[in-house]
Amino acid sequence: MPKPTRTQINTTNAPRPAPFLSQGLVVGDVVYCSGQLGVDPKTGKMVEGSVKDRTRQILQNLSAVLEAGGSSLQDAIKVNIFLADMADFPAVNEVYDSFFVDPKPVRTCVAVKTLPAGSDVEIECSGLVRKDRSSKL
Repeated sequence: MPKPTRTQINTTNAPRPAPFLSQGLVVGDVVYCSGQLGVDPKTGKMVEGSVKDRTRQILQNLSAVLEAGGSSLQDAIKVNIFLADMADFPAVNEVYDSFFVDPKPVRTCVAVKTLPAGSDVEIECSGLVRKDRSSKL
């Protein structure tokens, strides 16, 4: 059986990753996205405001990575949310719910001690490839 290929995703519509990370990888028919913070790809800076503002930016970033890999938020199959404070759970859920249609992807949400760059939220996801991605990578 041939080994599946791994194709790296690079899009300017999401923040540039650190040199030791990929924005995402396409393996077979699945796009795997690295965790995103609420960083504006145009400025490279964390979005100011509330956890809702950062969650919105994160989901826009993930959408861009998924799209570059031939997927979309509507094709997301698994989402992992990391919160620095579980008190933010309702606010994050409110924004999250506005980005996903039914059936919503399976999901895990956990509280962690700290997140990169002092963020209060980080989200990663995986999605099914539904479109030709050859011109987007």
